[in-house]
Amino acid sequence: MPHPNFSDEVNRNIVQSEVEGGVYMDELCEGGVDERKSRVVELRYFGGLSVEETGEVLKVSPETVMRDWKLAKAWLLRELSGEEGDES
Repeated sequence: MPHPNFSDEVNRNIVQSEVEGGVYMDELCEGGVDERKSRVVELRYFGGLSVEETGEVLKVSPETVMRDWKLAKAWLLRELSGEEGDES
């Protein structure tokens, strides 16, 4: 469903991110990253949305989006480097 406050282009990006990001999101969730953080990555990386737009879609503050974005990126970097991190 299109978001009423976004342009057609942003709404198309959201839909495209859902298609392209599906496999990636599954991997994030299986790796212990919660669904909201996965959705932040999906919308920001695959959808090209800003922090504010992402927050509006997810109904969270920009600060929450940034926190989730940083944590998801840290998880991905750790996975790509092959390092074993603290799982707590």
